[in-house]
Amino acid sequence: MITKTTVPLGIVQAQLDAYNSKKIDDLLTCYDKDAELYALHGALLATGHAEIRQRFEARFLEPDLHARLIHRSVVGNVVIDHEMVTRNFPQGKGEVEMLCIYEINDGRICKATFFTKN
Repeated sequence: MITKTTVPLGIVQAQLDAYNSKKIDDLLTCYDKDAELYALHGALLATGHAEIRQRFEARFLEPDLHARLIHRSVVGNVVIDHEMVTRNFPQGKGEVEMLCIYEINDGRICKATFFTKN
């Protein structure tokens, strides 16, 4: 049964699955065409599918890229993921801890805010 809780959970999980499989078109279907990506308390990182595509395609070039979900919380239309993300850095393979806050509207992510612990 689809509820107000399962829609946000489903779209965020589909986004995570597309991220981990590096399927950019599947990932973009999870985002509203005018979605915005932000750093927590900071700069606008990308607006709309074209900028989001460019941002994720660059990340998808990393061979070891993978996000592991540690914990997920849902409050209304907001989903918060706590993740450990394996990345490829100039100094080699490593992990970063992230909080990803997704706001869902009409079944799509309309705003995502990211905090990375270095």
